Amino acid sequence: MPPDLGEGVRQAAARHGTSVSAWLTEAAADKLRNELLGAALDQWEAEDGPFTADELGEAASRLGLAPRRDVA
Repeated sequence: MPPDLGEGVRQAAARHGTSVSAWLTEAAADKLRNELLGAALDQWEAEDGPFTADELGEAASRLGLAPRRDVA
């Protein structure tokens, strides 16, 4: 691991009051969930077509995110 990244991880773990190992475990779990979600959404679109701008806007709203402007 590059030294700067390692230091950032140590600082993040300290801010969260957890060990580096626990912080890295949580980060890996988050990454895996995101990967699995992406695959599920890709499968959904393959079966039902691309999400519409309205659907993406509704999803963003429900998640409390700003709607993307770069989707058709």
